Amino acid sequence: MTDSAELRTRTQEFLAAHPPASTDRDTFLKARFDAGLAWVHYPEGLGGLGVPRSLQAVVDAELEAAGAPDNDPRRIGIGLGMAAPTVLGFGTEEQKRRFLRPLWTGEEVWCQLFSEPGAGSDLAALGTRAVRDEASGDWIVNGQKVWTSSAHTARWAILIARTDPEQPKHRGITYFVCDMTDPGVEVRPLRQITGEAEFNEVFLTDVRIPDAHRLGAVGEGWKVAQTTLMNERVSIGGMRIPREGGMIGPVAKAWRERPELRTHDLHQRLLKLWVDAEVARLAGERLRQQLVAGQPGPEGSGMKLGFARLNQEISGLEVELLGEEGLLYDDWTMRRPELVDFTGRDAGYRYLRSKGNSIEGGTSEVLLNIVAERVLGLPSEPRTDKDVAWKDLAR
Repeated sequence: MTDSAELRTRTQEFLAAHPPASTDRDTFLKARFDAGLAWVHYPEGLGGLGVPRSLQAVVDAELEAAGAPDNDPRRIGIGLGMAAPTVLGFGTEEQKRRFLRPLWTGEEVWCQLFSEPGAGSDLAALGTRAVRDEASGDWIVNGQKVWTSSAHTARWAILIARTDPEQPKHRGITYFVCDMTDPGVEVRPLRQITGEAEFNEVFLTDVRIPDAHRLGAVGEGWKVAQTTLMNERVSIGGMRIPREGGMIGPVAKAWRERPELRTHDLHQRLLKLWVDAEVARLAGERLRQQLVAGQPGPEGSGMKLGFARLNQEISGLEVELLGEEGLLYDDWTMRRPELVDFTGRDAGYRYLRSKGNSIEGGTSEVLLNIVAERVLGLPSEPRTDKDVAWKDLAR
């Protein structure tokens, strides 16, 4: 099936059999997945129909017009944007069938156990160890992860750990799926400058992971992780938004409704940022069109770079525009939210939270290197640790 008219008819028939108004939300989402209308470019039996990604818009339009429930994608963004494409690309058939359906319906939330306090932006320098138990074949994992979004609500985690310290840092890493409910997994909140504990640190003490939950070959975890990271940057920087969506929306609204706040200087800065935001939005549309032809490339790093810069500049302008009002803060209550809501809070929250945009999903400094080397083709920076065993690196 590659014809949009046929797919539209199929979606309408599905809606007739499962009327959104009278069908339980969970039942509807499970039936949608089983009908291949979850993500149509995925294989049949795994929520898709094996058709071009571009046809998803046909399905979504019909479902939206009918008032169908969605799977709350912001709440399960890590699962949808990072775990799912990795499981699809490297998982066994058994793993795909076990994980993808409850991931897409939102029954099981996922988090990402990548960053570590001792590795900083150099993810390949991670020190969390996974040692094979020869008697059972399981892996025993010990270490600490940090900045883990959704760890306090997650059932599963995508995890990379070092399995061979004799190899250079980019080798000897293996990729696992970790059950967050297993003994030895401890989640602690990290309270941020916003007052919330949206992030967490995760301590892993003798956590036993069966080899059946390994993704990819032993020692090839960095290769698997590249799929996760490339998709992560697209999911952060390439989100589909309408014109004046995202951070530019509240500033433009305040400008129109509060003429007493306007100055010539602020006007010029707002015009520039409005244009930049629109360019970024259209570039995101172009990037999604490119995804129809294959997997995300390094261009997603450029999108994520622009996303971070724009959010920080726009939120700074908003605080200045509002003057004394911009210094107010609505609520500093310690909470552990399930998602980030930039536009549902006030200007002070947006200003503080956007500071993290240049760190999460790959620091801007690292992404600049990726764009320079893999997009622009510039020479790589000298790397003295490239062929040195991880155990011999200075730490």
